[in-house]
Amino acid sequence: MAEAVKTYRQEQAEATKIRIAQAARRLFAANGYGATSIDAIAKEAGVATRTIYSAFGTKREILSLICDLWLKDAGAVEFAGEVLALTEPAARLRGAAQWLTRLYSAGFDVVLIFDAATDESAETRALLRSKLAGRNQVMDAMIASLEAELRIPLKQAQAVYRALAAPGVYQELVDESGWTPAEFEQWVADSLERQLL
Repeated sequence: MAEAVKTYRQEQAEATKIRIAQAARRLFAANGYGATSIDAIAKEAGVATRTIYSAFGTKREILSLICDLWLKDAGAVEFAGEVLALTEPAARLRGAAQWLTRLYSAGFDVVLIFDAATDESAETRALLRSKLAGRNQVMDAMIASLEAELRIPLKQAQAVYRALAAPGVYQELVDESGWTPAEFEQWVADSLERQLL
Protein backbone atom coordinates (compact mmCIF):
# COMPACT_ATOMS: atom_id res chain seq x y z
CA MET A 1 0.00 0.00 0.00
CA ALA A 2 2.79 2.43 0.89
CA GLU A 3 4.44 1.68 -2.46
CA ALA A 4 1.19 2.44 -4.33
CA VAL A 5 0.82 5.75 -2.46
CA LYS A 6 4.40 6.66 -3.27
CA THR A 7 3.86 5.87 -6.95
CA TYR A 8 0.65 7.93 -7.01
CA ARG A 9 2.46 10.85 -5.36
CA GLN A 10 5.27 10.58 -7.87
CA GLU A 11 2.74 10.60 -10.72
CA GLN A 12 1.05 13.66 -9.22
CA ALA A 13 4.40 15.44 -8.84
CA GLU A 14 5.32 14.59 -12.43
CA ALA A 15 1.95 15.83 -13.72
CA THR A 16 2.41 19.07 -11.78
CA LYS A 17 5.88 19.59 -13.25
CA ILE A 18 4.51 19.06 -16.75
CA ARG A 19 1.64 21.51 -16.10
CA ILE A 20 4.16 24.10 -14.87
CA ALA A 21 6.38 23.54 -17.92
CA GLN A 22 3.41 23.91 -20.29
CA ALA A 23 2.35 27.14 -18.58
CA ALA A 24 5.91 28.46 -18.72
CA ARG A 25 6.20 27.55 -22.41
CA ARG A 26 3.08 29.60 -23.21
CA LEU A 27 4.37 32.60 -21.23
CA PHE A 28 7.94 32.37 -22.57
CA ALA A 29 6.57 32.29 -26.13
CA ALA A 30 4.21 35.22 -25.53
CA ASN A 31 6.31 37.48 -23.29
CA GLY A 32 9.90 36.28 -23.58
CA TYR A 33 12.00 34.14 -21.27
CA GLY A 34 13.66 37.02 -19.45
CA ALA A 35 10.44 38.96 -18.91
CA THR A 36 8.54 36.01 -17.44
CA SER A 37 8.68 35.71 -13.66
CA ILE A 38 8.31 32.59 -11.54
CA ASP A 39 5.24 34.25 -9.97
CA ALA A 40 3.64 34.65 -13.42
CA ILE A 41 4.35 30.99 -14.23
CA ALA A 42 2.81 29.92 -10.91
CA LYS A 43 -0.33 31.94 -11.61
CA GLU A 44 -0.61 30.55 -15.17
CA ALA A 45 -0.11 26.96 -13.92
CA GLY A 46 -2.49 27.39 -10.97
CA VAL A 47 0.10 26.47 -8.35
CA ALA A 48 1.85 28.24 -5.50
CA THR A 49 5.17 29.94 -6.25
CA ARG A 50 6.86 27.74 -3.65
CA THR A 51 5.68 24.68 -5.61
CA ILE A 52 7.73 25.84 -8.59
CA TYR A 53 10.82 26.43 -6.48
CA SER A 54 10.35 23.03 -4.87
CA ALA A 55 9.83 21.23 -8.20
CA PHE A 56 12.46 23.05 -10.27
CA GLY A 57 14.53 25.51 -8.28
CA THR A 58 15.12 27.85 -11.23
CA LYS A 59 13.53 29.00 -14.46
CA ARG A 60 16.44 27.38 -16.26
CA GLU A 61 15.33 23.93 -15.05
CA ILE A 62 11.83 24.61 -16.36
CA LEU A 63 13.39 25.45 -19.72
CA SER A 64 15.24 22.13 -19.65
CA LEU A 65 12.01 20.20 -19.09
CA ILE A 66 10.26 22.19 -21.85
CA CYS A 67 12.99 21.06 -24.23
CA ASP A 68 12.78 17.42 -23.09
CA LEU A 69 8.98 17.38 -23.49
CA TRP A 70 9.28 18.94 -26.96
CA LEU A 71 11.77 16.30 -28.11
CA LYS A 72 9.56 13.56 -26.67
CA ASP A 73 6.45 14.97 -28.42
CA ALA A 74 8.38 15.07 -31.70
CA GLY A 75 9.58 11.48 -31.24
CA ALA A 76 13.05 12.84 -32.03
CA VAL A 77 15.14 9.97 -30.66
CA GLU A 78 12.99 7.17 -32.05
CA PHE A 79 12.64 8.77 -35.47
CA ALA A 80 16.39 9.43 -35.69
CA GLY A 81 16.89 5.69 -35.20
CA GLU A 82 14.43 4.97 -38.01
CA VAL A 83 16.26 7.38 -40.33
CA LEU A 84 19.63 5.80 -39.55
CA ALA A 85 18.16 2.37 -40.32
CA LEU A 86 17.30 3.39 -43.90
CA THR A 87 19.72 1.75 -46.31
CA GLU A 88 19.30 3.87 -49.44
CA PRO A 89 21.37 7.11 -49.25
CA ALA A 90 18.76 9.42 -50.83
CA ALA A 91 16.07 7.94 -48.57
CA ARG A 92 18.26 8.60 -45.53
CA LEU A 93 18.75 12.24 -46.57
CA ARG A 94 15.00 12.61 -47.09
CA GLY A 95 14.55 11.07 -43.65
CA ALA A 96 16.98 13.64 -42.22
CA ALA A 97 14.85 16.41 -43.77
CA GLN A 98 11.71 14.82 -42.32
CA TRP A 99 13.35 14.50 -38.87
CA LEU A 100 14.18 18.22 -38.90
CA THR A 101 10.69 19.18 -40.05
CA ARG A 102 9.05 17.00 -37.38
CA LEU A 103 11.19 18.67 -34.75
CA TYR A 104 10.27 22.18 -35.88
CA SER A 105 6.60 21.36 -36.49
CA ALA A 106 6.27 19.93 -32.97
CA GLY A 107 7.55 23.09 -31.34
CA PHE A 108 9.20 25.87 -33.24
CA ASP A 109 8.11 28.12 -30.39
CA VAL A 110 10.61 26.23 -28.20
CA VAL A 111 13.38 26.98 -30.70
CA LEU A 112 12.50 30.69 -30.54
CA ILE A 113 12.34 30.59 -26.72
CA PHE A 114 15.82 29.04 -26.65
CA ASP A 115 17.10 31.65 -29.08
CA ALA A 116 15.75 34.48 -26.90
CA ALA A 117 17.09 32.91 -23.69
CA THR A 118 20.71 32.94 -24.93
CA ASP A 119 21.00 36.49 -23.56
CA GLU A 120 20.47 35.22 -20.00
CA SER A 121 22.98 33.99 -17.40
CA ALA A 122 26.09 31.92 -18.11
CA GLU A 123 24.35 28.89 -16.59
CA THR A 124 21.38 29.29 -18.94
CA ARG A 125 23.71 29.67 -21.92
CA ALA A 126 25.54 26.49 -20.86
CA LEU A 127 22.24 24.59 -20.66
CA LEU A 128 21.19 25.81 -24.10
CA ARG A 129 24.59 24.90 -25.58
CA SER A 130 24.30 21.36 -24.18
CA LYS A 131 20.79 20.91 -25.60
CA LEU A 132 21.90 22.27 -28.99
CA ALA A 133 24.95 20.00 -28.93
CA GLY A 134 22.64 17.00 -28.54
CA ARG A 135 20.62 18.04 -31.59
CA ASN A 136 23.78 18.65 -33.61
CA GLN A 137 25.19 15.23 -32.64
CA VAL A 138 22.11 13.53 -34.06
CA MET A 139 22.27 15.62 -37.22
CA ASP A 140 25.98 15.00 -37.66
CA ALA A 141 25.47 11.24 -37.14
CA MET A 142 22.86 11.15 -39.91
CA ILE A 143 25.31 12.72 -42.37
CA ALA A 144 28.30 10.72 -41.09
CA SER A 145 26.37 7.52 -41.77
CA LEU A 146 26.57 8.44 -45.47
CA GLU A 147 30.26 9.35 -45.54
CA ALA A 148 31.11 6.83 -48.27
CA GLU A 149 28.41 8.33 -50.53
CA LEU A 150 29.22 12.03 -50.06
CA ARG A 151 30.55 14.12 -52.90
CA ILE A 152 32.09 16.69 -50.51
CA PRO A 153 34.14 16.22 -47.31
CA LEU A 154 32.16 15.03 -44.28
CA LYS A 155 32.65 18.21 -42.21
CA GLN A 156 31.38 20.34 -45.09
CA ALA A 157 28.39 18.05 -45.59
CA GLN A 158 27.49 18.27 -41.90
CA ALA A 159 27.80 22.05 -42.06
CA VAL A 160 25.42 22.15 -45.05
CA TYR A 161 22.78 20.23 -43.09
CA ARG A 162 23.18 22.44 -40.03
CA ALA A 163 22.93 25.55 -42.23
CA LEU A 164 19.66 24.33 -43.76
CA ALA A 165 18.46 23.57 -40.22
CA ALA A 166 19.21 27.06 -38.89
CA PRO A 167 16.08 28.35 -37.12
CA GLY A 168 16.14 31.56 -39.16
CA VAL A 169 15.76 29.55 -42.38
CA TYR A 170 12.63 27.77 -41.14
CA GLN A 171 11.25 31.01 -39.73
CA GLU A 172 11.80 32.89 -43.00
CA LEU A 173 10.30 30.21 -45.22
CA VAL A 174 7.45 28.83 -43.08
CA ASP A 175 6.50 31.57 -40.61
CA GLU A 176 7.13 34.59 -42.81
CA SER A 177 6.85 33.38 -46.42
CA GLY A 178 3.92 31.01 -45.94
CA TRP A 179 5.54 27.72 -46.94
CA THR A 180 3.95 24.62 -45.47
CA PRO A 181 6.15 22.34 -43.35
CA ALA A 182 5.86 19.78 -46.17
CA GLU A 183 7.25 22.30 -48.66
CA PHE A 184 10.10 23.10 -46.30
CA GLU A 185 10.85 19.40 -45.87
CA GLN A 186 10.88 18.86 -49.64
CA TRP A 187 13.23 21.81 -50.14
CA VAL A 188 15.64 20.58 -47.45
CA ALA A 189 15.57 17.05 -48.87
CA ASP A 190 16.18 18.26 -52.43
CA SER A 191 18.96 20.59 -51.27
CA LEU A 192 20.69 17.85 -49.27
CA GLU A 193 20.48 15.37 -52.13
CA ARG A 194 21.74 17.89 -54.68
CA GLN A 195 24.60 19.17 -52.52
CA LEU A 196 25.77 16.00 -50.81
CA LEU A 197 25.28 12.95 -53.00
